[in-house]
Amino acid sequence: MKTLEDYVLLAAESHGHMCPGQILGIRMAMLGLRSIGIDDPVKARKRLLTFVEIDRCATDAVSLVTGCRLGKRSLKFLDYGKVAATFVNLETGRAVRVAARDDARAKAKAMFPAIADASQAQLEAYKVMETADLFDLQAVRVKLGPEDLPGRPHSRVTCAQCGEGVNNGRERRLGDRILCRSCAGERYYESVTGGEEDSGVRSQDSGKTERQESGG
Repeated sequence: MKTLEDYVLLAAESHGHMCPGQILGIRMAMLGLRSIGIDDPVKARKRLLTFVEIDRCATDAVSLVTGCRLGKRSLKFLDYGKVAATFVNLETGRAVRVAARDDARAKAKAMFPAIADASQAQLEAYKVMETADLFDLQAVRVKLGPEDLPGRPHSRVTCAQCGEGVNNGRERRLGDRILCRSCAGERYYESVTGGEEDSGVRSQDSGKTERQESGG
């Protein structure tokens, strides 16, 4: 495993900037990996699974340190809105969940009172703060099926309504019909019909598309 300083440089280059969330993600991943007996994530990629709970900067850093990727099915995203991640050693079954402590922000400000910018104070504090002051660490058990593991698709079916293929048991069964989640009523988008030209993202607050609001 690289040093914190090494990962900070790599994360800034990969993510495009450095921020407190990146430091949290780096340290979170380093702590999680060591806690499940993995010191070299490069060599351990085939036996490592990571669950992340937020779509923010920390997740990019966790992915950087662990080497886990969505495309490799070794990174799982669960939208819980929490700066937290669970690390699983598939070989030993050991798993830990690491969550950032909310009170770390106040402690960071107290550590660097001379830094007026709160974000910069957090960034510097998170680099040196004691692990116990920064994170809660919990041993956990994660239920995994064959369809959750990296590798080739475990199963594939065709939706009876739209005809699209669905991998790894993500389909829904309604009566005697096999449907994809969208056709089963879990759709996150709506089809644009009636010859409408604008298919942009719609804001629930204003009803306008993001493109219209930005003038693009």
